[in-house]
Amino acid sequence: MKKIVFTGGGSGGHIFPLIAVAREMRVLEKDVKFIYVGPITQSDNIFLEGEGFETYPIFSGKLRRYFSFENIIDFFKIPIGIVQSFFLLFVKSPDIIFSKGGFGSVPVVLAGWLLRIPIIIHESDVVPGLSNRVLSVFAKKILVSFPKTQYFSLKKMEYTGNPIRKEILKGNREEAISKFKLIGGRPILLILGGSQGAKPINDKIISFFPHLISEKFEIIHQVGERNYEDYKKELEANYPETSMRYYHLVDFLRENDLADAMAVSDIIVNRSGSGSIFEIAAVGKPSILIPLPHSAQDHQLRNAYAFAENGAAVILEEENLSLNLFIKTLEHLFSYPNKLEIMSQQAKKFSKIEAAQRVAEIILKTI
Repeated sequence: MKKIVFTGGGSGGHIFPLIAVAREMRVLEKDVKFIYVGPITQSDNIFLEGEGFETYPIFSGKLRRYFSFENIIDFFKIPIGIVQSFFLLFVKSPDIIFSKGGFGSVPVVLAGWLLRIPIIIHESDVVPGLSNRVLSVFAKKILVSFPKTQYFSLKKMEYTGNPIRKEILKGNREEAISKFKLIGGRPILLILGGSQGAKPINDKIISFFPHLISEKFEIIHQVGERNYEDYKKELEANYPETSMRYYHLVDFLRENDLADAMAVSDIIVNRSGSGSIFEIAAVGKPSILIPLPHSAQDHQLRNAYAFAENGAAVILEEENLSLNLFIKTLEHLFSYPNKLEIMSQQAKKFSKIEAAQRVAEIILKTI
C-alpha cells in the first residue's frame, strides 16, 4: 500500500485542493492511504475524515509581518512541530509528502527532509508565500497554479493549475432554484468570501442591501458561520420580510450547495484567493473580484490581475468599494450581455479543470 502525507496551512484554501488531489489519486491508484499532518480546525477535520484521511494535528508557528507577542510564542511552536512531525513520519513511513504550502507545512516538510522522504510542494499564488519560498529548497518538484509564478527554480517547476473539486462542475440550476427558494426574473449575484466569509465585504454588502434589491438583483450571499446569526438579526430588525424575498442569506455553502449556487448565478463576487479564482474559471462565470488588502506579498491583488488580464473578471479594490461604484459596475456589465459572454469564455480559457488529476499523476510517478 502506498502511503502519502498531505500537509498545508490549515485553511479551506489549502484543504479543498488536497481533497481534490486525493479524490483523483483514488481513481488512479486503488491501494493508497492518505494521512494529513498539520494545523487543523474542527471543520477541516470533518472534511478530511469524510474523505478517508487519518489526521494528526501538530504545533506550527506563524510569522506575522507586524509586531506581536504571538510571534514569540509561535517561534517556539515550530521546533515542537518539527519534533512531532519527525516522530509521526518515522512511525508512518510515508512514500512521499505533498505540501500545499502555508505556515502549517513548515514543520512537516523540514521533518520529511531530515528523514529523506521525497517532497512535492504546490504553490497556489502567482507570488509564492514565504513558507514555500523557503521550503522549495527541500522539494523534489514544485507545482504552480499560474504560468508566470515567480522566484522558483525553473528546473523544478511545473505548471499544473490549482486543483479544484470536480464536483463543483456538477451544479444544477433547477436544484438551486428549489434549494435557495429563488424568485427568478432578475440577474442573480452570488456573493462569496471564502470558507469563513469576508467580514469587510459582508458589512458593505449588508449596507448596500436596500439599493441592491431596489436595483432589481437577486442575491445569494454567503457570510460565514461565525457571523451568520448577527447579520440575520440585523436584517430582520431593519427590513420588512417582503424585501427579503430576493435576498438569500446563507452561512456556508457546502460542496453541492456551492455547485448549485454557481450554476444558477449570473455573476460571482468573491475574494481572489487562488482556489476561488480557479473554481470560478472552471464553471466559466463572469466575476467581480475584491482582493484581500495587505495579503502576504499582495498575492490576492496579483492573482486577480493575472486572472483579469485576459478579460475574465473585473477588479474592485476594497478601499474603493462604494455603493455607487458597485452598482455602476453591475449596471455596466448587465447592459452589455456580449461582455458577460466574453468574460465567461475567457474564464473557461484560464481554467485548468484537470489540475487535480495532473498533480495526482505527478505524485504517484515520483514515488
